[in-house]
Amino acid sequence: MIELAGIVILGIIAQWFAWRFKLPAILPLILIGLLVGPIASMYTADGSKLIEPVWTGSKGLFPGEGLYYFVSLAISIILFEGGLTLKRSEIRNIGPVITKLITLGSLVTFFVAAIAAHFIFGLSWQISFLFSSLIIVTGPTVITPILRNIPLKKDVSAVLKWEGILIDPIGALAAVLVFEFISVGEGQAYTMTALVEFGKILLFGFTFGFTFAHALTFVIKKNFIPHYLLNVVSLSVVLLVFVMSDVFAHESGLLAVVIMGMVMGNTDLPNIKELLYFKESLSVLLISILFILLAANINMADLELIYNWKTAVLFLIIVFLIRPLGVFLSAAGSNLKFNEKLFIGWVGPRGIVAAGIASLFGSKLLTRGEPGAEYITPLVFVIVLGTVLLNATTARLFAQTVGVFLKKSEGIVIIGASKVSRLIGAYLNKNGRHVVLIDNNQNNVEKAKKLGIEALTADIYSDSLTDNIELNDVGYLMALTGNSDINEYAVERFGKEFGENGSFRLVNSDEMNDPENNPREGLFSHTDDFIKLTETARKYPAVHEIELKDNTHYEGLIEITKAEDHIIPIFLKTPDGDLKIISSFSTEFTDIGEGYRLVYLGRVFDVEDPEEDEDDTVTHPEEKEIQ
Repeated sequence: MIELAGIVILGIIAQWFAWRFKLPAILPLILIGLLVGPIASMYTADGSKLIEPVWTGSKGLFPGEGLYYFVSLAISIILFEGGLTLKRSEIRNIGPVITKLITLGSLVTFFVAAIAAHFIFGLSWQISFLFSSLIIVTGPTVITPILRNIPLKKDVSAVLKWEGILIDPIGALAAVLVFEFISVGEGQAYTMTALVEFGKILLFGFTFGFTFAHALTFVIKKNFIPHYLLNVVSLSVVLLVFVMSDVFAHESGLLAVVIMGMVMGNTDLPNIKELLYFKESLSVLLISILFILLAANINMADLELIYNWKTAVLFLIIVFLIRPLGVFLSAAGSNLKFNEKLFIGWVGPRGIVAAGIASLFGSKLLTRGEPGAEYITPLVFVIVLGTVLLNATTARLFAQTVGVFLKKSEGIVIIGASKVSRLIGAYLNKNGRHVVLIDNNQNNVEKAKKLGIEALTADIYSDSLTDNIELNDVGYLMALTGNSDINEYAVERFGKEFGENGSFRLVNSDEMNDPENNPREGLFSHTDDFIKLTETARKYPAVHEIELKDNTHYEGLIEITKAEDHIIPIFLKTPDGDLKIISSFSTEFTDIGEGYRLVYLGRVFDVEDPEEDEDDTVTHPEEKEIQ
């Protein structure tokens, strides 16, 4: 009982530690497992582990093959959740570089790593290819914490993010297929019977996964399951598919749940987000337990087996040859610069799926007496730990060294995707600024996307927003929602994360009536709240520019905007095209001269010089599209 409770407690502590210090969770989990497992056996009085996963004599948690069954079921749930995240629409939009990375790059790793393992360790080709298939996977759970605090160009962040997301289920599928191909051969020649068995695994895996995915989707859409049972019924169906498929064709269960997840993730399922949140929470708990158990199950003999120069050579080949080779081949002919390719080639930490499946397959093959199977688990664990440690400690320095580190974050995130936000976002896009609109209203987000503006559907009260590494180049925050509490929370919660150069929010009605207490983070002016902005955008949905002469001219125009109902200043544009956000103080700029322009929303200024009025009105987004 103490051991079981200890595993859960230690697992959650490790997850918190990883969150607090922005590390991949797999790192503290495996280290804790090694400390309470093989390392503990070196200093306990009787030479036993503090946590013994398998029952041996008078101590242990799982009798017989109990650990193997638990790992199998846990991995099936984790892989199902991974399959749910793979969207066809995302694959279509990711671009050729990422497509090549998850295809050509995976093939490079698959073949070159297998050749290296075969000749360095003398492993059979079957075991070598199983090892290489396992280290294909990177995964978002290891990439995101490493890159979270490294300001990078959006293209570089996007490549690493989407490679990790997409390669998880694809790499798992490759590993499952290789393992099953080995299983049917049972270490002997692959006869026609073995190929037939392999065909059965593919047939039942795909059939069960595809059929039950559509069946469960149909049942959910028809509301045959009450809402409070939805998540647990889905979980039980995943376990049912895994077990049933395995009964009909041994070792086809993992393939079935990966396929089931992929199919369900690409259907129009109304409750897919809720299902994902549940599976994600369950996966966090399972991963916490699983990796402490798996690391603790490793023996000192396993570690001694790979404690030699061969392991170091294999690791160096994977890091300095295989990963860069795959990246440079995949990025050939792309818009990525040499230093950007170099950085992507450096960052390739192996993830949770690799370590989990390695332990599962390694133990299975070991019990069957497959030659070389004892190398699978410790070798993959070394690659996982080594790459995670290497990238976690050097990624920021390497980014600075090769010149992909952004010295100044110029991106702008706008909280709220209302009509006002879309007008401002479209103007920023047109002027070459990376702008992202965030709203929990899907309709507003879709309207923004139709205008070519990057937009995310997200709840700002959720932690997931800070995990989006594509926002690493954001340095300004503008809270433009109609809810003053949300605006204030956004500035307080994300000011340091996204607003290092400036965090702003709309003033509320109380602050409008009390100019003396004008907040430092107030946006545009102390007379412009959400209601005034919305009314202006409805009547005059256009953004204009007007040439400025000097500070006096600027301050005079600002005073006019305070008196006018439908003219709202938003940016000061410098001669070199840089945009400075105007705060509610409005007079903080002191070096305005020739070439500066005032950017404003609403109707055109009534200026005395008609030529100036005609010359300085700029085109704006199509009103019909924005309305």
